[in-house]
This record gives sequence, structure tokens and C-alpha cells, in this order.
Amino acid sequence: MSFLKSKVKAIAASELNPMVVKNKYVRMGEGEVTTMQSDRGVNNDVDDELDIDELAWAEKISDKRNTSRRYVFACAIFASLNSILLGYDVGVMSGAILFIHEDLKITEVQQEILVGCLSVVSLFGSIAAGKASDVIGRKWTMGIAAIIFQVGATIMVFAPSFIVLMTGRLITGIGIGFAVVVAPVYIAEISPSVSRGSFTSFPEIFINLGILLGYVSNYAFSGLSVHINWRIMLGVGILPSAIIAIALFKIPESPRWLVMVHRTDEARIVLSNISESEVEVEQRLSEIEVAASVGENEKDVWREIMNPSPVLRRMLITGIGIQCFQQITGIDATVYYSPTIFKKAGITNYNYLLSATVAVGFTKTIFIIIPILTIDRVGRKVLLYISTVGMTVCLLGLSIALTFLNFDIGSKDVGIGIIILAVCGNVASFSVGMGPIAWVMSSEIFPLRVRAQACAISLVGNRLCSGLIAMSYLSMARVMTIGGTFFLFALFSALSVVFMYVFVPETKGKSLEEIESMFHSGSDWQNGGSTEVELNDVQRLVDKI
Repeated sequence: MSFLKSKVKAIAASELNPMVVKNKYVRMGEGEVTTMQSDRGVNNDVDDELDIDELAWAEKISDKRNTSRRYVFACAIFASLNSILLGYDVGVMSGAILFIHEDLKITEVQQEILVGCLSVVSLFGSIAAGKASDVIGRKWTMGIAAIIFQVGATIMVFAPSFIVLMTGRLITGIGIGFAVVVAPVYIAEISPSVSRGSFTSFPEIFINLGILLGYVSNYAFSGLSVHINWRIMLGVGILPSAIIAIALFKIPESPRWLVMVHRTDEARIVLSNISESEVEVEQRLSEIEVAASVGENEKDVWREIMNPSPVLRRMLITGIGIQCFQQITGIDATVYYSPTIFKKAGITNYNYLLSATVAVGFTKTIFIIIPILTIDRVGRKVLLYISTVGMTVCLLGLSIALTFLNFDIGSKDVGIGIIILAVCGNVASFSVGMGPIAWVMSSEIFPLRVRAQACAISLVGNRLCSGLIAMSYLSMARVMTIGGTFFLFALFSALSVVFMYVFVPETKGKSLEEIESMFHSGSDWQNGGSTEVELNDVQRLVDKI
């Protein structure tokens, strides 16, 4: 049986479904192929010469795999487009607020409210999105998010006063609340487990891309008159809506949602496009049906969440906790107020301020590539450790440098350089782990029957913490000094390292249904379950073959 286990692990590593056909060829290395035959059990011999028909069949399997992955890739891209709107709003507001303050003569408190209210009000959108995505589907809920966002953005562009500007901002926040919940859930539900981490982190990539575009927009339009430039900056964020509208008619609905509403035939069609074989389609469909049927006749979903079982409580602690730590470490304060931070450090020229901000956005976007390439290889927890430790070091360094400058200790030029490097290092560390993986974990740890609502609850924690930080940052900096504020963020970041160790499991390579089972068993929590293929998995594989 140990021999069987080694063969099964080799098959899993090849990323080809071992239960596709009677004769199955699995690439083990360059020029090496292993044949598994159902009528002879597991063949110990490696065929050095394969006939043309067999090679053609193996190539057909490989082509199907590549086609399904390209299809899922395209769906993940389209589903993530709403995230550009969120990122753009975050990035553009950091610079636009300087000109809004000058044009509309708003106070410091009004600045805090204008910046932070979006995150707070988005929690209402997050809660509504959970219910909406269960009623009308994941796909069309993304469409609602885009429409709401564009209505709010249009109002802001033409706002003649602070009150009207706030109205548009509140509407925009509701749209963002919808978007940040449903996109990761949709992507997680259509992605194969072997690459789900990479695909589910796409929304974070697009958020970073949107932030960078917002910074670039600030720099590009800052030379216009103060009455016009911030309106154009905000208005550019409406442009992606056309692409989103087209995408909704191209991407499929989530197969898991289709099964939930008893549209199994449609779910099978979707699965046939995102799976590598018909056998895999039926296997995945069977797993989804089992997961969807659990608790189907039980108490209402919201009652279950409010009065959770020990297993669900553990999931909620993990999901809500990682989302809250993502924000209380001060990332939104860094992104929203980076021009203000650099201004406090001694950079007074608007062009220099916005140029330094563009460098921050560029760094944040570039480093998001690392988890995309490694999350399904090295795992979630390794990246989370690297991220949280790196953020702690950078936030502590930023705090010390700002404090030194505040008391005129040391060289001003050196201090400014350290501050820019610390800010860039902080956002880079965030992008490596906490940024994308918080969304990945929230979308994959909850059972299907409560997934949308539980994700919404997690996002409530995220948006609430984000809003509180954004709305209080200027006041905290005034009371505690800016260096003291970032020292507080460093302490929260250090606590997040402990949280990751205690409460966050490793979910690499597991199906959504297997992750749920892992929470039930609680076995090998730190490593996400055994890395070996279990005996019953081997037996099931042999039976299938």
C-alpha cells in the first residue's frame, strides 16, 4: 500500500486527473511516463516506447487541462474587474483630497469622514451582497456592485458641495461592499483546488492595479485648475464599467450556486468547461451536491451564523480575525494618507509628493506577483508569516524615523529616504501575504451553505476596521504624533503573527469540501492536514481506476 501512496502522490503532482480514462498517462518528469491500467492494477514498469494512439490520447488530456485553466483564468480576470474600481477609489482619493480640501474648503474632520466613510458604509453593502448572491447568483450580484459604484462616482464628479460629495461617497461605498464580497467567493467556487489560491488572489491584484492607476491619475491631472482636477481624477474611475457590462454576458454562473438552487444540469455544463475530464465533472458535482445538502433543512443560515456550532465558530474566528488584522495594521492609513505622511516628513512640493506616492503604488502592485506565483506551492501560512513579520519591521522603522524627524534628530534627507523605503517596504510586505491571502482564506474556509453570508460577516469586520483607521488617523496623529501612531500599528502587526500561528490553518491544495472536513477534524492544524495521501484516498483511487 505504501507503493500505491507513492504513485498517487506522483499523480497529484502532475496536476492531471488520475481517474480520466482506462489507460492514463501521467507526466512524471522529462521524457518519463507512467501507465496505470484498470485491468492489471498498478503497473510497475515504465513504457519507454508509447504508440502513436496512446501519445495522442495523453496529448488530448493535456490540451483539455490547458483549455479549462485558460477558461477559469479568463473568468477570474473578469470577476476581478470590480476590484479595480475599489483600488482606484482608494488610490485617487489620497491625492484628490488635497485638492478637494482646497476647492471646497473642508475641515480636517470632514477630510477624515470623507475618506473613512466609504469603508464603514461598505459593510452594509457587504451584508446585502451575501443575501443577494444567494438569491440572484454570484454573477449578477457583481453587476449590481458595478452599477451602484458608477452612480455614486458620477454624483461625486459633479458635486458642488461637501454634502453632495458625501452622498456620492456613501453610495459608492455600498457598491464597494457588494464587490469585495462576491468576487472572491465566485472565483473560489469555479477554481480547481490546485490553483484556487492563485486565482482567488486576483481581486487583490486588481485592487493594487487600481491603486496604482489612482496614484498615476493624481499625478497626471494635478496640473489642472483646483476646481477641475479632482473631478476628473474621480471621473476616470467610471470607465471600467463598460468592460464589466460585457464581462457579465461572457462569464458563467458559479456551479456551486447553481447546485444550491437545484439547477444541476446547468452546473454540469459549467463544470465541463472548468474541469479536465467528464469523470472529474461528475466527481466535483457529487461533492458539491453533498456539501449543498448538508443543513439544507436546518435552521436559517443567519441563525446558524449567530449561534454557531464549535466548528463554524472556529471558522468565523479565522475568517473575521484575518480580515480585521489586515486593516488594523494600518494599511489603509498608509495608502490613503501617503501624501500626507510624506508631507509631514518634509516633502512639500506637490509633484514630489505625488511622485513618491506613485512609487508606493508601483511597489504594492509589483510585489503582488509573488503570492500569485507561489501561494499554491509554498502555501498560505508561509507567505502570511513573511508578510506579517515584514510589516512589523517596516512599521517599527517608519515609527522611529518619523519620531526622529519630529524631534529634529539626525539628517533630514536620510530620514526622508528611510521613511519612503519603510512605506514601500510595508506595502510590499502587505502585498506578499496579508493583502491577497485574507481574501483567499475568507472565501475558502466556510461551508457552502453559509459561505456567502459568512464571507459578508468577515468583510464587515474588514470594512469596519478600515473605516475606523481611515476616519481616526489624522486625529490619532495629532494626539499621539505620527510616529506614535505607526508604533501602534507595529504592535498590532506583531499580534497578527501570533494570530496566524494559532488560528489560521494551511489550506494549500485542498478542495473546498476537504477544507470544511479539516475544520471538523481539527487534525494537523498547523500543516493543514497530512501532506501524505491518506489510505482511504488511495483505496478510492484504486476503485475508480
